[in-house]
Amino acid sequence: MHIALYHWGRLPPADYGGTERVVTWLARGLAELGHRVTVIAGRGSRVPEATVVEVDPTRAKQPGFDLRPLLPAGVDILLASAPVRSDPGIPYIQQLHGNSAPGVTRRPNTLFLSADHARRHGATAYVYNGIDPAELTFRAAKQGYDLFLGRLHKEKGWQWAVDGTRRLKRDLVVAGGWRPSFSRSLRFVGKVGGLEKAELLADARVLWMPALWDEPFGLTLVEALASGTPVLGTTRGSLPEIITPEVGRLGATLDELVAAVEGLGAIDPEACRARVLRHFHYRVMAAGQLRMAEEFLRTGVLPEGKLLDGTVLGVA
Repeated sequence: MHIALYHWGRLPPADYGGTERVVTWLARGLAELGHRVTVIAGRGSRVPEATVVEVDPTRAKQPGFDLRPLLPAGVDILLASAPVRSDPGIPYIQQLHGNSAPGVTRRPNTLFLSADHARRHGATAYVYNGIDPAELTFRAAKQGYDLFLGRLHKEKGWQWAVDGTRRLKRDLVVAGGWRPSFSRSLRFVGKVGGLEKAELLADARVLWMPALWDEPFGLTLVEALASGTPVLGTTRGSLPEIITPEVGRLGATLDELVAAVEGLGAIDPEACRARVLRHFHYRVMAAGQLRMAEEFLRTGVLPEGKLLDGTVLGVA
């Protein structure tokens, strides 16, 4: 099959860029499954496993932008991770990487990132994101700090991580966009990526993910697990699907998270990485996306997603 991927950002990203990294891994996975891949992406993109067609991000974001001149002949289906502004003239699937505003109705060709993400939009089609574990460092022996890694916005719950570790008298490293505190027990390292990020994840005793919004997926969750680091998170969004008792703990309140920390020491780092290799590897993602594409081409309808226990997601 000849599959086109579309995202207006640069692939891979120069800095962080979660969506951009996922699209890059998806191209790699589809190529490894034996398919021809064309990537339409921002200027400066380099994806060795695919043919790259560059697009001007400013033009691509304009209403009515026409993708058809950029699509090579013979493309069977378009998998879009940026909004498609006009009919591309071929079958396409629109992947949603965020949450829709209240009242927004998504087209039936929309693909979501988790069962919860799909359910909240009245849909059933989703594929979990996947990562390349080779880009991370696995380490069973941990250092004496907890980690929060993400945007320092209220919805991400970073203040819960700060308050929780203060109660527990544990050291916390915060990696994000601005310096929130000068506490002796809190070390702020700013934005991180690449090897620095991999080392922080590998050495941390636990990743705090106290999300106060409904996470569509949460790429940092599986990056921590691939590093052998358990996760402490809330029960919002996709977290209950990704974090099981074998790899982390969940709680609905800060008090519950603080109480759950004690049990994290019994978690096996090998079990954390094994969960990623089984469910959240980029090849698993690519196979899931391919299943969606093949069924959509055959029937015109996206198939239902499957939870990690194999059950089919239904809409109540």
